[in-house]
Amino acid sequence: MEHSNPLKGLKVLEFTHAVMGPCAGLMLADMGAEVVHVEPLNGDNTRRLKGFGTGYFWFYNRNKKSLAVNLKSEEGITLIHDLVKEYDIVVENFGPGTMDRLGLGYEALKPLNSRLIYCSLKGFLSGPYEKRHAMDEVVQMMGGLAYMTGRKGDPLRAGTSVIDITGGMFGYIGILQALYEREKTGEGGFVKASLFETCVFLMGQHMAYASQIDYEIPPMPSRVSAWSIYKVFDTKENDKVFVGIISEKHWVRLCDVFGWDDWANDSRLETNNRRIDEREWFLPALDERFRQFTKAEIIERCDKGHIPFAPISKPEDLFDDEQLNEGGSLLEVKMGDNKVTKLPKFPLEYKGTRSGKRMDPPEIGEHTAEVLKSLDIDNATIEKMVAAGIIKMN
Repeated sequence: MEHSNPLKGLKVLEFTHAVMGPCAGLMLADMGAEVVHVEPLNGDNTRRLKGFGTGYFWFYNRNKKSLAVNLKSEEGITLIHDLVKEYDIVVENFGPGTMDRLGLGYEALKPLNSRLIYCSLKGFLSGPYEKRHAMDEVVQMMGGLAYMTGRKGDPLRAGTSVIDITGGMFGYIGILQALYEREKTGEGGFVKASLFETCVFLMGQHMAYASQIDYEIPPMPSRVSAWSIYKVFDTKENDKVFVGIISEKHWVRLCDVFGWDDWANDSRLETNNRRIDEREWFLPALDERFRQFTKAEIIERCDKGHIPFAPISKPEDLFDDEQLNEGGSLLEVKMGDNKVTKLPKFPLEYKGTRSGKRMDPPEIGEHTAEVLKSLDIDNATIEKMVAAGIIKMN
């Protein structure tokens, strides 16, 4: 399938690591921009993460080129300054003040290219906290998400880097906004997104809820659902399935596909609110009824009845998911050990197409020579720079 690549022609310098910055760059790259991932001579430390960081680099850095350069050298900084003159966008997510100390902050680069869009991804926006370092888990704790996710008295971070990823998305949105304005004014600009304010934005619905009540908001596991049936049920083989009934039509169809005529005709269960009033006996009885069916039987019947349901999947289950595979939502990517696996595409259809893979995640310095030659630097000079420890080529 031919991909539209709407951002083709844009050139991006990416000074990033971990998740938030690389995520913003990945979105630009997947949509067709030429993204150059600038990394130290020994490579981005994300390449070497273990534990839950295993694989971060290989997911967030497809469709990017690698320029390995020593940013602690005067020659390396000069090289970046020369590139900035030719590029549209800079993305960075290093600690507060790092890029300024290197001579690569927005105020230093703006005079080199008035059309430059500079996206800075930080822990906090402007304010008393802006010089603090932050990570996804830090802001989940202070932004209310961990409280809402865990059980009461047991705050729990979400099961993925949700704030890093969403913060990167806001950075991407800010870049698109700046590009639109640049089309009208010819001028670039500074874009800043953050972890903490992103987390608080996600908490906005709960803050609105808090403003309307005179008691403490319960975390999600302790909440009283607006729906009489909205929970995980055990199955005959001790597996689990989520079922949600959010309309009276769903209730009628649930009773129909499971053959529960007695409940369909029970006036105590006639409406959602009545079923909520009867929860004390009704939910334990429903638990017992679902336990008479296998996971496959529950899924089949709920699907037949157009009733909201979900199997409880693990990450490794997604490799074989029918929707993801037949819908073209996974693409093959080569990992650092040369193993090829399937990873998610940009989750968007545009003009009837999905994003594709132009390049596997790069080796350290794989595109250094190519990037330097775009500045008309000859081979002899490149070799001298390698020997001097200014750059590295793969």
